[in-house]
Amino acid sequence: MTTEAPKGRPPVLFPLFAGLDTLEGIGPKTAKAYENLRVTKPRDLILTLPHSGIDRARRPTIRGADLPAVLTVEVTIGAHVPPRSKGGRYRVTVEDAETSFELVFFHARGDYLSRQLPTGQRRVVSGRVELFDGIAQMVHPDYMLRPEEAGEMPAFEPVYPLTSGVTQRGIYKAMQSALARLPDGLDEWIDAPLVASKGWPGWADAVRQAHAPARLADISAEHPARQRLAYDEFLAHQMTLALARRGHRSGKGQPSRGTGALQRKVLKSLPYQPTDAQTHAIAEIAEDMASERRMNRLLQGDVGAGKTLVALMAMLTAVEAGGQAVLMAPTEILARQHLEGLQPLAEAAGVVLEILTGRDKGAERRAKLAALERGDIQLLVGTHAVFQQDVAFADLRLAIVDEQHRFGVRQRLELGRKGAAADVLVMTATPIPRSLSLAQYGDMDVSILDEKPPGRKPITTALVPTSRMEDVVARLRKAIEEGRQAYWVCPLVEESEVVDMTAAEERFKRLRAALGEGHVGLVHGQMPPADKDAAMAAFQRGETAVLVATTVIEVGVNVPNATIMVIERAESFGLAQLHQLRGRVGRGDQASTCLLLYQAPLSEAGEKRLKIMRETEDGFRIAETDLEMRGAGDLIGTAQSGLPRFRIADLERQAGLMATAQTDARALLEQDPTLDTTRGRAARVLLWLMEQDRAIRLISVG
Repeated sequence: MTTEAPKGRPPVLFPLFAGLDTLEGIGPKTAKAYENLRVTKPRDLILTLPHSGIDRARRPTIRGADLPAVLTVEVTIGAHVPPRSKGGRYRVTVEDAETSFELVFFHARGDYLSRQLPTGQRRVVSGRVELFDGIAQMVHPDYMLRPEEAGEMPAFEPVYPLTSGVTQRGIYKAMQSALARLPDGLDEWIDAPLVASKGWPGWADAVRQAHAPARLADISAEHPARQRLAYDEFLAHQMTLALARRGHRSGKGQPSRGTGALQRKVLKSLPYQPTDAQTHAIAEIAEDMASERRMNRLLQGDVGAGKTLVALMAMLTAVEAGGQAVLMAPTEILARQHLEGLQPLAEAAGVVLEILTGRDKGAERRAKLAALERGDIQLLVGTHAVFQQDVAFADLRLAIVDEQHRFGVRQRLELGRKGAAADVLVMTATPIPRSLSLAQYGDMDVSILDEKPPGRKPITTALVPTSRMEDVVARLRKAIEEGRQAYWVCPLVEESEVVDMTAAEERFKRLRAALGEGHVGLVHGQMPPADKDAAMAAFQRGETAVLVATTVIEVGVNVPNATIMVIERAESFGLAQLHQLRGRVGRGDQASTCLLLYQAPLSEAGEKRLKIMRETEDGFRIAETDLEMRGAGDLIGTAQSGLPRFRIADLERQAGLMATAQTDARALLEQDPTLDTTRGRAARVLLWLMEQDRAIRLISVG
């Protein structure tokens, strides 16, 4: 069913989308300065809320106040004392109801101050009062007003974020001008019982209240007005995801019903039983694939939770149904590793598995492409080379994307187009807190693997100061003699691979000198891919005992014999990274150790990070702590994560609201798929207001 394509922005919102220079006090130059605050129109300005406030309530005297403090008093102007030398202090003595103090100005023009502060007249002054040599002084008052003008100054003044070229007074004035344009009488787009239960004001009132705090408590995220505005952002975002999900699902899927024959062969060949979590995920995926709708599912598993087996079972379902499946990894090393992990299982099932990367050239590549198009290759593993125009499948039923945040949503859709009705499964080894996974993957259904396969031994994690480096090297020497292998990860010196490379090369030379020429390998981001692969391969084959690396080994390298992970300057890494790196050991049947080398003294945050690593191996608990400590943008790198940038909402502290918004958005679209009821039309206004153009385009495809 389709409805009319959505018309343009509703006229009621036009005043909020006019030029910024139509607001009072903003000319073209100031408008340019506002761009640094991500403000280009009145709508952006009213969604820029104050982050603190100044109490400017008038008091009779400064006497008895706890200094330094911002104070507002009415005074009588006394004598002016110009500076002795150019640029020195210009002082004006003033007297309030009980005491006298000084107003102080630097680089002041005497004629200007004489006009502003004539001796003998009354003024209301407001500013920070401090004691200098026992004398109370207000340096450069924020306000100097005639008593009859004092009403212009708010009793509690909101403080806004600033940038060069934008002042508090300027932004306050522009804000009043923007608030005067708020449209009243908009229909409510939030579910009425929710508004009532939370005691939230209507949208325009919420905006006004948020900009007119009467005390500090009014600025907290818990204030009903702020809560409501945060919910509006979450709701618009979740409506967009729900519309995208509906679009994906309405895309006719091709039901792929497995017979179970190939899967049974694989399960028989395994030396262990799958975990309950794996069995549950395999069943959820099989059910999605058998349905008429296209699957759009996220498989979220902690390091070593056994995602590969679940992925293979899904791929075999596609083959049993007569189709093909592809698994895509972000790097060639990972693609080859998937190939190695899947190869014995594919052989047990008796299916043809191949790899396609940018390295395939000429006749060999042409032969692979022809076999793929004929359907002779049933399972394909590859890098983004799979996106290329000339890659065609006979019947692609399932596309699996590994490590989602290396691929954007756009690439996910592009891959889906290779098979007109291909199901999509995204795998991530990064445990994501629920609020973030709703923000980032709210358009997807989620399966979680939160159990370790049997036989996995816990990893002992120890904190070691760098002053004990020699002991660590001695311990490595002993481990090598016992035939074990180790990783040594070098610190992130700065966000520069070149500098990181120097650090890695330096450590490589020292360890080679200490442990012997042939025992140590090196891999870093600046090496040619072939050299990198060769160093990895030598380590995998056990030819080198210690692999010195930068974080290139963070994702996915599998060497069961490696039982020691040394992370140098561990305090310079984020929690998620430390967790991923530690997951590189403990993959065999021997006990493993992770040594976190830190440089003392540790900062409070550094200490908290390393301690949680020592306490737990639960990736989800680690991710929640990481979110608490760093905030959402840093956690997955907003730029490459596809994570929305909210102006008001706070993903960490308002996670509950995000979950409610998802339920609310899905329910609204269920009841009113074309958004034509009164609430549905109001929701369209919200989408225009929040600039969710993608969602607005999706409404027309009901």
